[in-house]
Amino acid sequence: MSSAGLFAADSPLLRFLNRFADLMILNLLFLATSLPIVTLGASLTALSGTAMRIARGGSESAAGDYLRALRRDLRQGTILGLIVAGLGLVIAAWWAVIDGLGLPGLVQLVGFTVCGVLAFRLTLVALYAFPYLATFDDDLRTVLRNARLMSVRHAFASLALLAVTGLPVVVTVFYPKATVFGLLWFLIGFAGVAFLAGIVLTGVFASYAPELALDPSDKPARPLDPSDKPA
Repeated sequence: MSSAGLFAADSPLLRFLNRFADLMILNLLFLATSLPIVTLGASLTALSGTAMRIARGGSESAAGDYLRALRRDLRQGTILGLIVAGLGLVIAAWWAVIDGLGLPGLVQLVGFTVCGVLAFRLTLVALYAFPYLATFDDDLRTVLRNARLMSVRHAFASLALLAVTGLPVVVTVFYPKATVFGLLWFLIGFAGVAFLAGIVLTGVFASYAPELALDPSDKPARPLDPSDKPA
């Protein structure tokens, strides 16, 4: 391939570089808007929605898409984040109580197992809930219900989501040099993980709303019911 073809606007190299730049911008915006902490849920929602648009190749401006999504879902995303955080704190409190009660070994094991299962389920629901809120126009009760149902129905997708979100964390903790001691997270890490998760979730959501396989500009207005089989 000639140098002119290599650097043409539609060449694979330029498309890759543009996508990489979009993810860097998206990562920076996510970090900046997450600093108040309380807005983390809204930031995660906007990150997920924008990353899915980039994955579908339908984002003309990562910054513009992110900021529009953040304004649109600021209230619901913040509340969702507080709900997930609150449930996580409750599970952590139960774990601490069980650990401090001096219970018999078997009883303690059962208690830890229950907490572990609840934490696992909460993690799976959260992995679906924020992208779902970014994609569909539903109330929070419906968001949590459908996220729970999807996390069970789409078992392989759920395992893929756990892999793309969990493996980078494991690598960062046990092989910090591979992530330049965490610096890659500040460069592109959060957006990169959201992008990979977005590839998985676009396929899941498109099984209920086929138009999502393309690039809708707005959320589908029609209700979604994962309790029924997708078309």
